[in-house]
Amino acid sequence: MRLLIATDKFAGTLSAVEAAAAIAEGWRRQAPDDEIDIAPMADGGPGFVDVLHATLGGELLATTVSGPYGEEVPSTVLMTGDTAYVECAQACGLHLTEPADRAPERATSRGVGELVAAAVDAGATRVVVGLGGSGSNDGGAGLLAALGAVTTPTGALDHGPSTLKDLESVDLDAARARVAGVELVVASDVDNPLLGLIGATNVYGPQKGLPADRLQAVDAVLERLADATDKKLALAKGTGAAGGLGFGLMLLGATRSPGIALVAEVVGLPDRARRADLVVTGEGAFDFSSRSGKVPYGVAQVAAEAVRPCIALAGKVLIGSREMRAVGIESAYSVVDLVGEEASFADPAGSLAALAERTARTWSR
Repeated sequence: MRLLIATDKFAGTLSAVEAAAAIAEGWRRQAPDDEIDIAPMADGGPGFVDVLHATLGGELLATTVSGPYGEEVPSTVLMTGDTAYVECAQACGLHLTEPADRAPERATSRGVGELVAAAVDAGATRVVVGLGGSGSNDGGAGLLAALGAVTTPTGALDHGPSTLKDLESVDLDAARARVAGVELVVASDVDNPLLGLIGATNVYGPQKGLPADRLQAVDAVLERLADATDKKLALAKGTGAAGGLGFGLMLLGATRSPGIALVAEVVGLPDRARRADLVVTGEGAFDFSSRSGKVPYGVAQVAAEAVRPCIALAGKVLIGSREMRAVGIESAYSVVDLVGEEASFADPAGSLAALAERTARTWSR
């Protein structure tokens, strides 16, 4: 039997590469003769660069950029030929700050602009920016500042939404010149616009620490940024990705590509699925949000196009069989149901391997 393992990270416990390896290890215990193809996946969020590096190889360029509150954070640029891959979560990720210390009205995306600049300086003519898992909500203002945008008053883009309220004008000429001749691609599965009830602030602000009574005010200061740049663009799909980083990048001419589809194409997932008899995907929590462009949904779509069954292994399974089949998953199996929550966190790789071993009893032939 030929098995394709195409799993996302298990947030907080295992990277996509580690999760795929654990599933493979457990599966081999039960079915040592099965042929296993490992394809770790990502949708543009945390782990985007690691997943692509695991498949594509290439050169990882180490750099240091500004974190969400100005501190230095280590980051990497993946170079494959003249294409560079970067992920915003390395520079302004929510995981970089403890929950008690998060102050989203001061968090900046400046480090993402510094990553883009590092990629351009390394000779990239195409820069793909993975968006997801950000702790900033500044509409890409910090990114624009890092690439040379000039404002009145000076520095209005550099300190999150807190200083956008004073913004009078933005000159993007220098920022656009910095990336002239470079194809910018936004890798994200978020369709939200920058502004409004389904915009970046109202939908994703609370998970970044914005209290309910500040959502309207922060949305209003992002509208001030839009008024100073391109109000029509701010209503476009995807501009609300990663706290509005989609907007900042699109102001510089970036095009948008669904993250999971981009990764699937880069790693050759459709061809690999056609060579498999069974596709296994997974993530930390398999729930209703899995249909919103997340890895299991994208992998299941690829499997369906290849006319191959797809199953999911997850930390928790929070939907019923009818809902999972609507996503394209034949069956889903939970680590917590097998070993309990405490054991699953104490040994995530071992627990996931145990689940894979048991699942192989049903599906390997």
